[in-house]
Amino acid sequence: MDKIKTQLRRLRYYTKKDYLTVHNIAAAAALVLGLVFTYNAITATTRNWQLEQKLKEVKLQSVKLELEVDTLKLEQNYYKTEEYQEIMAREKQGMMLEGETMVVLPDNSEKAIKKYSDIDEPQQKRSNFDEWLDFLFG
Repeated sequence: MDKIKTQLRRLRYYTKKDYLTVHNIAAAAALVLGLVFTYNAITATTRNWQLEQKLKEVKLQSVKLELEVDTLKLEQNYYKTEEYQEIMAREKQGMMLEGETMVVLPDNSEKAIKKYSDIDEPQQKRSNFDEWLDFLFG
């Protein structure tokens, strides 16, 4: 038992003498303060970056809404013009000006529909290799 007490006393003595010096305590305190400062700086920078991103997003939405308002104002002004009112009167109510004759055309025949339906179909996608061969060798 005395041997264990002696070893504990020696351990305490060497710990105080070798590790708990003013220099070591100051170095540990400086290290802790440096880590705390670095953590706070990174946190503040991250928060500022996130706030800046939100600000950019809000400004973009603001510009978008301003453009939308301007577009709606222009559209509203267009709806007030005589040109629009005349077009709508012709289209919706079948009205026409004096001296005009309305021509009603029949629906397209099956032959005409089939003829132009082939044009609308997209061409098949060729591979990149085939495109290069065609480009290089004609």
